[in-house]
Amino acid sequence: MAITRQPTEVRRAQIKEAVQQIIFEKGFKGLSIHNLSKELNLSEGAIYRHFESKEQIILDIVKDVRDHMIYRLEEIANSSLPAGKRLEDFMCYHLQYLIKNKGITILLFTEATYQQNSKLKNKLREIFQAIKDAFKKIIKDGVDNGEWSSSIAVESMAILYMSIPLTLNIEINLGLDHNIQDNFCDQMYQLIVNTIKNSE
Repeated sequence: MAITRQPTEVRRAQIKEAVQQIIFEKGFKGLSIHNLSKELNLSEGAIYRHFESKEQIILDIVKDVRDHMIYRLEEIANSSLPAGKRLEDFMCYHLQYLIKNKGITILLFTEATYQQNSKLKNKLREIFQAIKDAFKKIIKDGVDNGEWSSSIAVESMAILYMSIPLTLNIEINLGLDHNIQDNFCDQMYQLIVNTIKNSE
């Protein structure tokens, strides 16, 4: 049966979506152009017409994360809302994005993704730093505005927050993501808020 030719951007999006699905189901080691062609019912040549390598597909997905998730997180962090509201919006958007896009979560937080690939490692480092910096801005603004005590260790709070996506990734990798409750964001938000209050 003939395969309908799709516009370039549509096909590229389909390829990236399939990559995320393979990573979620089989892990990064299960990702190959051969497996990708089977998932999409396309020839390997058709895939290479859109991306010159597996690495390029991954880098393009990472760019999408930067253009969408990071852009939105920085937008929240830089808004004029009270710090407490920004913190809630920031955490809920971030965690819900990772829960919805499980392939991306594994991609971002699995060591095998960037082993022996310095270019990808640097891109992922930029994403982590951007998330951490945006979170720290919210906490620092809350301290400066008097919402929270000046005794709060901003860097330590950021490190604590960054452990939440790592834990989420472990649950997804171990197939325990069905335990993630609908109110996961609210639970994690309360955890951070309680930690902030206990630091005062």
